[in-house]
Amino acid sequence: MQHITLNIDGMTCNGCVASVTKILQGVDGVASAEVSLADKRAEVAFDAEKTSVDALIAAVEDGGYDASL
Repeated sequence: MQHITLNIDGMTCNGCVASVTKILQGVDGVASAEVSLADKRAEVAFDAEKTSVDALIAAVEDGGYDASL
């Protein structure tokens, strides 16, 4: 299991946090995703054999938010 921290821009409320959490948890291979509005970050644990950092970033960006390492 790999762990990464993604920087997330574009979140303005707890609804955004819920959306980003749902997006990340919907990616196959993600074990957990903890999103912080205050820190503008997401802590993600994932199986590198099922998904990649690029796929996680793409999923968040497809949801309308900016994501980066």
